[in-house]
Amino acid sequence: MRRVLSILVVCAIVVAAAWVVAGLPGRVDVQIGAWAVQTSTPMAVVALLLGFIVAYILIRLIAFVLNAPGDARWWLSGRRRRAGDRAVTSALVALAAGDVGDASREAGRARRLLGDTPQTLLLAAEAGRLGNHEDQAATVFRLLVERKDAAFLGYRGLLRQAVARENWPEAVALARQAEQARPGAAWVRQERAQLAIRAGNWSEALELAQTRPLKAVLATAAAGAETDPARALTLARLAWKEDPALTPAIVGYAERLRAVGKVRRARKVLALGWTLSPHPDIAACALAPETDPAARSRTAQELVASNPERFESRLLVARCALEAGQLSEARRVVEAARTAGMNQRRLWLLLAQIEEEERGDTEEGRLAQRDALRHAATADPDPVWRCSSCHSPQTAWHPTCPVCATPGSITWVTDSVSSTSAVPALV
Repeated sequence: MRRVLSILVVCAIVVAAAWVVAGLPGRVDVQIGAWAVQTSTPMAVVALLLGFIVAYILIRLIAFVLNAPGDARWWLSGRRRRAGDRAVTSALVALAAGDVGDASREAGRARRLLGDTPQTLLLAAEAGRLGNHEDQAATVFRLLVERKDAAFLGYRGLLRQAVARENWPEAVALARQAEQARPGAAWVRQERAQLAIRAGNWSEALELAQTRPLKAVLATAAAGAETDPARALTLARLAWKEDPALTPAIVGYAERLRAVGKVRRARKVLALGWTLSPHPDIAACALAPETDPAARSRTAQELVASNPERFESRLLVARCALEAGQLSEARRVVEAARTAGMNQRRLWLLLAQIEEEERGDTEEGRLAQRDALRHAATADPDPVWRCSSCHSPQTAWHPTCPVCATPGSITWVTDSVSSTSAVPALV
């Protein structure tokens, strides 16, 4: 309805304009040289209007002819761009589907249609990697490196290839170049930290670490590798501050405090560490300065004063009492541990030693030893260092797992029921 009304309004306006023009009075005389034209005013207006229309048509025709080559190029360029966009989409779909042939073909088609843009180069490189054409992918990644706006993408691809080849020096250099191309990138910082850990550069890894538990692990490793005593003490203190319950950090800090003559401070650190997480390594460090068995027993009693009921505390006191010849005390503590529910192999082996020392080579002593050893054979496993990632047992603590190379994954297994259960992982 609105359209009909619009047409009627336009027709009315045209008719009104024609009526007005037709009613104009007078004549128009035009003389050009020997030519003379005489007409009425309405006819002159109509002729002038027709002249404008013809001139407009001629100008548009001339413009069309002059712009035809450019318009053709623009149309062809748009067509290529649309085809290139379709090729990029097809390449992405093929990469996601793992179709090597289609991915490589569509990536090459996209490069032909759109040129070497960051998008097409990255698609070509990833298609090469998917097809195990690492040399081809490396060539394309280097083309990305040469572009200022996409250098980071090139460095990232080359870095991934260097890590896959386990070429650590090249990977470290590429990681630093990637950080220069995009300062502050979280991924680059994480990769640099992993590479520093791989190379055993603990100080650099510590500077790049972001999580607090991992900082304690790396600071402990850095202190152990540091040759400057003052710097080693600073790193050991940092590790202890970051995680006061980490046994290697406790022991490392205490040993360096002793090295500089701060014996009382070392004792406090060990006592606090024993309160938070009793461990045989802490006990060994605390008893190291003592050579007299009686003095070692007294030191053990002082160390466990804050938590004497813990299994580690009872084992330590019993062992030191046995060394000092206090057999009745050692037996009393072991029996208390058994009553409290401890059933680990080391407890029964310690009881077998007590039976040997107390009863000697007698029939009763041999029977008691055999009974203790039978219990040891079926008892719960002793706590061990174990990787919380791959579950491989270790004879000592390491900043990274020697098997799976996971940083901060070596933990002390304290569950006496299962040898594979561990305390929460550090990372």
